[in-house]
Amino acid sequence: MTEQTKSKIVVVMPARQAAATLQQTVSEIPMEGVDEIILVDDSSTDETVQLARELPLTVVWHPHQTGYGGNQKTCYMQALHHDADVVVMLHPDGQYEAGLIPDMVAPIVAGRADLVLGSRLAIKGAALAAGMPRWKWCANRFLTIIQNRVMGTNLTEAHTGYRAYSRELLLTVPFLRNSLDFSFDSEFLYQASELGFRIEEVPARCRYFEEASSVGFKTGVVYGLKTLWQGVRVVLHRARIWPSRKYRR
Repeated sequence: MTEQTKSKIVVVMPARQAAATLQQTVSEIPMEGVDEIILVDDSSTDETVQLARELPLTVVWHPHQTGYGGNQKTCYMQALHHDADVVVMLHPDGQYEAGLIPDMVAPIVAGRADLVLGSRLAIKGAALAAGMPRWKWCANRFLTIIQNRVMGTNLTEAHTGYRAYSRELLLTVPFLRNSLDFSFDSEFLYQASELGFRIEEVPARCRYFEEASSVGFKTGVVYGLKTLWQGVRVVLHRARIWPSRKYRR
């Protein structure tokens, strides 16, 4: 892949109760740089699926709720089956700016990166100014520092839900072995780093409003503990004390 025009760019949208924000989010996607949009609905009880079928999307739905991680597994498998070269995960709640997709894709198409993260913390003070709760900001920074130590990286944010992946990465990282819940993202990032894939960041603006999905305090605590535990598992795997299939090609 040397030119973006020669690469198939697929946007995947893991959806759950997204009827209020879906149409606006899709309208903001720069379609001149996107070949296909795939929405995977995780058994929503609102009008998400009906609305999605009226939009220029490929719609896949789960008859039973599988969780955020389970939804992503379907997203990436569908994108691979549709011959995607680059896959961008964009939440349909409008929290991340869809117009950033070309910037997310560019490092992968240029051959510089395999995974691109849209960092909300790359610009100092921007996330708090946009409405990120301070407790989330503090937890995000703390966990990112720990993960950087484990992975040997220097990321400004390890907990963004705005990500772009190369096809090679998705074919190599055993993400189907990951959790079904929010800790899927942390596991995937650890995997990509442990398997030697190149990671870049792009500054990303975020928006917080009533309709945007948000992880509550209790769920956030569980997510944080699982993220720390996976860091321990990486260290134990690396030391060959407790090998894990998650961190092998």
